[in-house]
Amino acid sequence: MQRLRCLDGLRGLLAAYVMLSHLAPFALLPGWIAQALSHGGAAVDVFFVLSGMVIVRSLDRFRWQARPFLRARARRIFPLFLVVFAAAVAIQPLALPFASMPWIGPASPARSIWSGGWPASWAIDVLTHLTMTHGLFPHAIFPDIWVSLLGAAWSLSTEWQFYVLLAGLAAMRGPQWRGGIIWLLLAIAAAGLGWSRIAPPAWQFSRAFLGNEAHYFALGIAGAEWLERGEGARRHMAVLAAVLVLCGLHGGAGKLAAPLVWTVCLLAERDADAGRRILAPLRAVLRWRGMQWLGAVSYALYLVNEPVQKLLGLALARLVHGDPVLFTMLWLPAAAGLPLLAAWGLHVAIEPGGSVRAAAPAGLAAR
Repeated sequence: MQRLRCLDGLRGLLAAYVMLSHLAPFALLPGWIAQALSHGGAAVDVFFVLSGMVIVRSLDRFRWQARPFLRARARRIFPLFLVVFAAAVAIQPLALPFASMPWIGPASPARSIWSGGWPASWAIDVLTHLTMTHGLFPHAIFPDIWVSLLGAAWSLSTEWQFYVLLAGLAAMRGPQWRGGIIWLLLAIAAAGLGWSRIAPPAWQFSRAFLGNEAHYFALGIAGAEWLERGEGARRHMAVLAAVLVLCGLHGGAGKLAAPLVWTVCLLAERDADAGRRILAPLRAVLRWRGMQWLGAVSYALYLVNEPVQKLLGLALARLVHGDPVLFTMLWLPAAAGLPLLAAWGLHVAIEPGGSVRAAAPAGLAAR
């Protein structure tokens, strides 16, 4: 199956951006830099689009056999997740250092990045994370369970819901469902939007619920057909239009960035085959060796950056004694470098075929 090098580079760029968006609110930065690094959620939305493309290609590779597909997904997702999740659970009881960081006010986004304290419903929190079901519950049942122990794992629950849906459809109907899946996912997204409009706040679902993200997966599947077969351009544009409408209704103009960024990068990938030069600079950046390396370690980096940064923040907050300038000077290089080192080590030691010379093969995991 053809390697999509531009999209591998995009995966690495997104993982690096998510890491930077997690470290930025803790530092003293100019407003324009802080604002530029405040869109980590949009980066995860692009990850979902990438997963739509990657996972439908994976189903093709398994000839739409549901059990082999799900087993392969579990082997890809869980080994690294379990290691990082165990580390996150171990440090969860540690008190957050915000009392020693007076420059981080009560409304700072930094306070929503790190969760602290042992959950009252800890057994349920652990069980739902281990089964990837923590994104299925509305706030009235288990509030904040989707980010209670390892914040980044919320998107893995969304991914797993998507995998199970595809596996069920594959088991029932086989590959003839490939086109219909796109419209089913758009319908699920529309239903999720409707629920968000009529349900009381307590019965709203978090971002980790598939109904709030399904349109991104649909766009990725449509892109796979266009990229691989050289056909389906009209369908892709129709799906893109539908996704833009759903994004606008879900979250306003700011939500339009993810599908537009994806479309530009998809065109860069297509240009590589067609020999066109319009997007050559972007293509060169995404195919740069450093970006390909980031693509290889992207899953590990996505998962591990939060617990590593949390431990670092605890240590630095004690060291600097409330000095925001000293904290920022130490924090910026360490909060970027240590997660990269940890991700590289985890990728080589745990991920299947781990090598810094080959990009990861799938999902958010693959992203």
